[in-house]
Amino acid sequence: MGGIGVVLGLVSTVGFLLFLVGAGLVVTAISQNRPPRGGILLAIFGIVIGGLFSILSRGILTVEPAQVAVVFETVSGQLNTPRRAGTHIIIPILQEATIYSTRQQQYTMSGSAEDRSGGNDAITVRTIDGQEVILDVTVIYRINPDDVNLVHERWQNRYEEDFIRPILRGFVRDAVSRFRAEAVYGESRTVIQEAIATDMGNRMAEDGFELSDLIIRNVTFSSEEFAQSIERVQIAERQAQEAAFRVQQEEQEAERVRVRAEGARDAAITEAEGEAESIRVRAAAQAEALRLVSEVLSENPLLVQYEYVQRLADNVGIIMLPSNSPFLFDFENLTNSLPTNPAAVTPPTTPPGSSTTDDE
Repeated sequence: MGGIGVVLGLVSTVGFLLFLVGAGLVVTAISQNRPPRGGILLAIFGIVIGGLFSILSRGILTVEPAQVAVVFETVSGQLNTPRRAGTHIIIPILQEATIYSTRQQQYTMSGSAEDRSGGNDAITVRTIDGQEVILDVTVIYRINPDDVNLVHERWQNRYEEDFIRPILRGFVRDAVSRFRAEAVYGESRTVIQEAIATDMGNRMAEDGFELSDLIIRNVTFSSEEFAQSIERVQIAERQAQEAAFRVQQEEQEAERVRVRAEGARDAAITEAEGEAESIRVRAAAQAEALRLVSEVLSENPLLVQYEYVQRLADNVGIIMLPSNSPFLFDFENLTNSLPTNPAAVTPPTTPPGSSTTDDE
């Protein structure tokens, strides 16, 4: 009941309290030989207010989120349009409302006391090879709000025990009976789960339910020896898989070593080729430089002496050479390079104030 219904219910309660007070005043007035008119009016007012607001409060239908209301017409026996979340008005006595939750619900068939929805409800199934398998199964579902009238007509609040439980048991037995016991315990478990979920979902949709998920939670065998033999087989398979994985790792490591060796070899070859090319380029450059130097020297024989003198320090005054050393400059060439006209030689300038020997 929502806020409006609560308020109307409180007013109705107050009205009935006024009725009781009025009735008490009437009894008191009569016992004292006084006119009971005031008490009668208060009682009448209280009963009218209480009855009116009681009927009004029953006519207010508040549907919470994740709920849907089925409205039944008591006169015609028909179901009205379902009411979604919100506040609605119905006609008391002529209309009756039943509210259903549309939240996700869980139903578990299990042999474990902490998991099962009822008693020991695990599903015992016989596989194709005759072994008994015990399964714990959980279904997660909800009521389809558009088909809530169908749920109300067929099942009302009995849908878990009268509908979901029996059809789930039937689909599980039908699916598991097509497989061998070791397949149920191993790799085919997912296939079985998907097959059951498909059949279960289609059947539930016909009656107004939506299947969200189906989970096979536990698989055990009635024969302990058979269970142990399957476990030994699985352990052997895991060990074989681990050995194969180690072999694969070793092969991958060998491949990585080979790739690194090839990379180092290619790098060494590339480095050697680069070094050889560098030597070749430097040799070619040096040969070209020597050729150019030879050409320049053939055109300028004195260039060597000139460069030698240019590299002497500025403060060098005397150079001593061995007696058997060749001349640095050819005297004849130097003589020929001097001007032939003595007059062309500029006499040294006599500083002002100085005099020659003749003047003396």
